[in-house]
Amino acid sequence: DILGPVMIGPSSSHTAGAARIGLVTRALLGKPAAEARIFFHGSFAKTYRAMVRINHCGRNIGDETDDERIRFSLDVAKKEGLKIQIETGELEDAHPIQPRLTLVAADGEQVSLRGSSIGGGNILITRVNGMEVSLTGQNPALIVLHKDAPGTIAAVTELMAEYGVNICNFHLARKEKGGMAVMTIESDSYLGPELNKRINRLENIYSSTMLERV
Repeated sequence: DILGPVMIGPSSSHTAGAARIGLVTRALLGKPAAEARIFFHGSFAKTYRAMVRINHCGRNIGDETDDERIRFSLDVAKKEGLKIQIETGELEDAHPIQPRLTLVAADGEQVSLRGSSIGGGNILITRVNGMEVSLTGQNPALIVLHKDAPGTIAAVTELMAEYGVNICNFHLARKEKGGMAVMTIESDSYLGPELNKRINRLENIYSSTMLERV
């Protein structure tokens, strides 16, 4: 924690942090990506040509920040047939090191994410598919899309308590009363696929995605 992550250099913010943002996006898509649309803002926009930042958008690059193939990410993506589109510009109310990343699967399913690389390889995911979230990637987490209805939060957290899960971070956002809402729940204990399946079967739940620690 003091020296920074074990990683491919040259920058923990611009390499390790970027890799973890890409890894979270890939995990949320849940399937191989056919296309990656990347928007670089702030210092990313000025430096990405010198230090490749689109790590982990492909299918076969390892999940660790010290994977030597990170420096050849563009070559790996090309061999896998991953189409890449890169743009630069300014994002309003954004951290200086915050890319916007959209991954699209072959069947058209996609996930869009905004996250900040906040130093030392640490990240903070702030938006998923336009919805406000708060995820660090340092703990197992659930992203639960649901109807804003009484008792929904209680149903999810009671089920987590049944499985002995301890919640260490909780964030809720909604677009309007009674509309779409999203819970982001981080835990300092194992979640497991069975818990996620049961959450998906609860009333008022549109989808629940489990995200392992990255």
